[in-house]
Amino acid sequence: MTSTKTPTPNEKKPSQPARRKRPPSPTHSALEKAQAVLAIWTERCKPAEASRQWQVSWITLQQWQDRAMDGMLQALESRVNLSQGAALSPRLQHLLQKQQRVTLADKVNHRLNQLQTSKVANPPSPPV
Repeated sequence: MTSTKTPTPNEKKPSQPARRKRPPSPTHSALEKAQAVLAIWTERCKPAEASRQWQVSWITLQQWQDRAMDGMLQALESRVNLSQGAALSPRLQHLLQKQQRVTLADKVNHRLNQLQTSKVANPPSPPV
């Protein structure tokens, strides 16, 4: 008679192959992030070069640029007329236009919701 060993609950099952772990992403200071963004905006280096230099993905660089633009707009909102932007590079002008389109779309949606809400709350009375 042959004996077959049945696994007991305490025995470990063969594990699946281990997943590759991502290398830890480098942490960058605000100064380094600003240098990366300004290097791209002043066209001292291309985004791909900046991505390699700071060892971050293009998406991360884009997020840094968006955050930098938001910070500048908030800091300079009351003092600077951003609509002209004559001294800005084409890249900065494009980012500003993108931000303005998003803001305008949000305002239009908000106003539309207000109008729809007011119509539901105050339906027009039937003609007499």
